[in-house]
Amino acid sequence: MIINQKIMSEILDNHNQITTRQVSELGISRQTLSMYVKENLLVRARRGTYILPDSIHDDMYTLSLRSENIVFSHESALFLNGLSDRTPFCHYITLPSGATVPHSIRNECQTFFIKPSLFTVGLTEIKTPLGSMVKCYNAERTVCDMLRSKRRFEIETVVRAVKNYVKGDSVNFKRLYEYSMLFKVERLLRNYLEVLQ
Repeated sequence: MIINQKIMSEILDNHNQITTRQVSELGISRQTLSMYVKENLLVRARRGTYILPDSIHDDMYTLSLRSENIVFSHESALFLNGLSDRTPFCHYITLPSGATVPHSIRNECQTFFIKPSLFTVGLTEIKTPLGSMVKCYNAERTVCDMLRSKRRFEIETVVRAVKNYVKGDSVNFKRLYEYSMLFKVERLLRNYLEVLQ
């Protein structure tokens, strides 16, 4: 048995993975996916997402497929923005207030909610270590998020985030200050910056 050519083409165009929704959009039944899994032609990476057996699972990418509202933030965004070399133990995501966390990912994410008017501030797309593009907050927004949520993280993690940002190649203090005012952490940011000088 071999994988249907339409499905294989979609898998290859989609970082060696395919979702149940994509299979349905191709006009192919879900039972076909089950059959491929039984024959070890595909592996279920997470609910609704399948990969080739010899592929490496890009967990951040498949997680982002669960909802269009998922944005990687906090420690996950520190990692993606190169402000931390420590891979987070779990994924940190932010959703707009009123959105619901998909049931299938509740146990594997730390979720933050923010009012819709601030949800898109600093929103960008960034490559995961495996080369897939995911939604993430930029470095300035991430620093502000870490300051806002400093009680939920080790103080060392927050200090390192600010320190690594300041030492980085693409520092934009104007944007950082604007965001700090929006998120009401400008005084806290100033204190951290003074300590680091």
